Amino acid sequence: MPSPRLFEPLTLGKLELANRILIAPMCQYSACDGNATDWHTIHLGHLALSGAGLLILEATAVSPEGRISPDDLGLWNDDNEQALKGTLDAVRAHSDMPLGIQLGHAGRKASTHVPWEGGAQIAPDAPRGWQTVAPSSVAYSEEENAPQALSIEEIAGIREQFRAAAERSARLGIEAIEIHAAHGYLLHQFLSPLSNQRSDKYGGSLENRMRLTLEVFDAVRDVFPQERPVGIRISATDWADGGWSVEESQMLARELDARGCSFIHVSSGGLTSAQQIPIGPNYQVPLARAIGEVVDMPTIAVGLITEPEQAEAIVATGDADAVALARTMLYNPRWPWHAAATLGAQVAAPSQYLRSQPHQYKDLFLTR
Repeated sequence: MPSPRLFEPLTLGKLELANRILIAPMCQYSACDGNATDWHTIHLGHLALSGAGLLILEATAVSPEGRISPDDLGLWNDDNEQALKGTLDAVRAHSDMPLGIQLGHAGRKASTHVPWEGGAQIAPDAPRGWQTVAPSSVAYSEEENAPQALSIEEIAGIREQFRAAAERSARLGIEAIEIHAAHGYLLHQFLSPLSNQRSDKYGGSLENRMRLTLEVFDAVRDVFPQERPVGIRISATDWADGGWSVEESQMLARELDARGCSFIHVSSGGLTSAQQIPIGPNYQVPLARAIGEVVDMPTIAVGLITEPEQAEAIVATGDADAVALARTMLYNPRWPWHAAATLGAQVAAPSQYLRSQPHQYKDLFLTR
């Protein structure tokens, strides 16, 4: 049988991944003042033993106001950097899996309770809450407080916060950066006409609405070592009338490709409570294919990808160059092992776990 495409190497920029299975960023809402805690060491540690090609750390805020919740991971000061260093050092002591980080700013979707406490917005004057910011003073929903529209000077400041977080990521030895421009967070808010009603150089035309995302990419790319990839995650559509569209996503992707973007991670939605998403297996895969048709950089598909045969079909047919798993990995942290067994491939495993190899899969594990 031919070797499965899912387990062929993939190069992002100059970073070679052992296979095409990525672990997507997953917020843990378990930080303290932006600092990584023991939870992050446990959480990332076991995922780093999974055999995936790349592990991307959760959405990491570039400022306190950029956190989704008060308990989000951050990378805006020395304490954040040192706390994360401790976690990364512990993970790297037992895994050589490349580690990426997703840098983001929540914009108007900031200042919320954690999901298991309902996830509702925390009012600016309530304990642990703060005033949110956005391109325009338009709330996500009628029940929420309106954000404060950013000034030109404040926009420039946010761009520099991304730059500073990228510098910190470089010092930490992070091997890849993913810029978060999806799921209704700040950069996505600038992209979509539903949330961006500005009349200056950051609003109105597509060129203007894309401006901040492109500036942030350029700032991050400028300070992150050139041999390490910088990619982006986008929502390819708002799934809402008058919102950000697939065609606009293709235009953005072309601009990023021309700037040397290393990969594009294609998701969707999250911008408006009016969205109508046709959720089902592979529901976002056609979006990844649409983006891949107009760019040279690798594309990553995500969303309700749960079965090995399903993932193999996505990459083997060219719908995307790789797949990213999130909740599936939480439910089954050894998913790449089981996928390799199902598809007849080999996957890396730590020496301490080699004895777990089932008798029927005698050549499943590669040792580090």
